[in-house]
Amino acid sequence: MEKALSELAVLLNGTIIGDANALITGVNSLDEAQSGDISFFANPKYGEKLANTKASAILVKPGTAGAGKNLLVVQDPYAAFGTLLEHFYGQPHPQAGIHPLAFIGENALVSPEASIYPHVYVGPRSEIAKDVILYPGVVIDCDVTIGEGTVLYPNVTVYRGCIIGKRVTLHAGVVIGGDGFGFALPGQENRKIPQVGIAQIDDDVEIGANTTIDRATLGRTWIQRGVKIDNLVQIAHNVVIGTNSIIVAQVGISGSTKIGESVMIAGQAGVVGHINIGDHAMIAAKAGIHKDIPPGQICAGFPQQPYREWRRTVATLPKLPGMRNNITALSRRIEVLEKIIKEKEGKKANP
Repeated sequence: MEKALSELAVLLNGTIIGDANALITGVNSLDEAQSGDISFFANPKYGEKLANTKASAILVKPGTAGAGKNLLVVQDPYAAFGTLLEHFYGQPHPQAGIHPLAFIGENALVSPEASIYPHVYVGPRSEIAKDVILYPGVVIDCDVTIGEGTVLYPNVTVYRGCIIGKRVTLHAGVVIGGDGFGFALPGQENRKIPQVGIAQIDDDVEIGANTTIDRATLGRTWIQRGVKIDNLVQIAHNVVIGTNSIIVAQVGISGSTKIGESVMIAGQAGVVGHINIGDHAMIAAKAGIHKDIPPGQICAGFPQQPYREWRRTVATLPKLPGMRNNITALSRRIEVLEKIIKEKEGKKANP
């Protein structure tokens, strides 16, 4: 593909500084870009890379200077970069149809405009809408609904009765609707509590490889519109995650916790069950969340603290050995002083 910079400016609603006729054939990083590539610059600390890049054009924020460079000025260079990646390298839509080696259960409704690869299993009474893509090894249990434009990559499993919305992306190995971890008399009989609810994934959600989202004990586990979940995340029964939230890799969220809208949870954080995380809250990596978080608060640490308090705590930790030595020395001095005082008091009492 070859595009003039002026054409990309129209696509991105941007403004050109430099040669509008420069030809663009690909997208690359500032370090690796060559003639014909377009790159992006969003962080001032990489100014040297901007000056030295061989890219034929660079996406930049308003007010960015780049002497001798062709600049395409947009409000958000990184978002525009993503648009160009899709424009230049977007995956072609596979041919619609059901492969002869796929299995379609009794009374299942599969749109003729869906693409069903070999070795896909679609259970009885499930509904697959148009433009859905099911890659090899996908297993759809009975009574599942999958909305238009959704893509399930190899070896995704969706258990019975679950609902998958439109334009959802489930990467390889995702499991939707496995049993929630519910047992009576834990550590004694470990008696299983039946998990009879469902998992519901709303429109425009993306879920990374090998993430698991358990079905509800009753009702639903609910991942709302626009949520993005990384690889290797565990979401337990009856959790609700609000719209446009971000969950990074290796996070674990325990049962019945409610996550608000536009919440960001960084990698390896753990969240206990039956708490509420307010809208726009942020949780730092490896945090241990054991109680509610108000809307807009940033938390970190294990156990959790407001972010500024946690920073002070962490800054103190390297000083603890020295502080311990000082306290020990002061304790000895106090003992010596107390001994001297007692001796003086003894002399006064016995002149």
